[in-house]
Amino acid sequence: MLNPTHLQTLVEVVRLGSFTAAGNRLGYTASAVSQQMVALEKTLGVKLFIRSARSVQPTNAAQALGRSAVKVLKELDELLALGQSVNGLASRTLRLGAFPSVATFVLPRILESPAWIATEASLKLHIGEPSQVVPSLRAGGDLDAALVYHVGEAGLALPRGVQKHWLGEDPFSVVLPASLGIDEGSVLTVSEVISLPWIQHVRGSSDATIVETVLDHAGLHPRVVASSDDFNATLRLVSVGLGAALVPQLAMAERPPGVCRVSVQGVSLTRQLWLLSGEHAPADLVTTFVEHCMAMLHEPLDSQPEKHQI
Repeated sequence: MLNPTHLQTLVEVVRLGSFTAAGNRLGYTASAVSQQMVALEKTLGVKLFIRSARSVQPTNAAQALGRSAVKVLKELDELLALGQSVNGLASRTLRLGAFPSVATFVLPRILESPAWIATEASLKLHIGEPSQVVPSLRAGGDLDAALVYHVGEAGLALPRGVQKHWLGEDPFSVVLPASLGIDEGSVLTVSEVISLPWIQHVRGSSDATIVETVLDHAGLHPRVVASSDDFNATLRLVSVGLGAALVPQLAMAERPPGVCRVSVQGVSLTRQLWLLSGEHAPADLVTTFVEHCMAMLHEPLDSQPEKHQI
């Protein structure tokens, strides 16, 4: 008899292309994954992988079995849910992916809201960047929905059947050390900030390229003193006077004292926020979640700045 655990492991090996990657995903060692695949090959009497010293290559049989296994595992989950429902044990769950700043500043407010509590649903959360969570929205994947953003004109490549739900925009702001003595909300020219050191995204990411382009078009070619993709860390560094930065509104929800937000002429950037849902996601929970997200995003999230003493 086929072992469902072995089928799930096969699906991940075929999808990710290695025993090690599948093991990391499922919580097994590469050796344990290899042993499961050997056991599955013996049960089926079919060779599933061409093994070499440094790689494994799924055979056509493995590819076909992997596709069928996705459907079988989904049906097993549905059967289990049906059995729990009959016994009054069913727990409705939304499996959600979310990028770090929305998970930090928006999700806690939603989960504490009476309207969400009234759904009696639980949340299974995976925090990661859009490129990490979107693939799990495919049919038979690990997620029902994902909170994502994208910056600039290029969108995300979505699995088949995924629906997009518009949530709003998350504008970026220039932030400066309050120790510079510049008033909150000031509108500055490029010449007034051109000599400042800057904290920017880690080079190589699409977001970093877009930010560099925006600054370049404004005539800013900053002296970079730190690289960070963690906006909380960036704001802390700004607060102690290390340099200026460009950060999104969501990250300003708990900005530390010592950070001043300003506008710089010619510097304008916004990221778009979406909830993506897979074709088999629980529609009512997705609708409720979209409504809560939109409500939370329209509330003021920015913490109050420290008053500057003249």
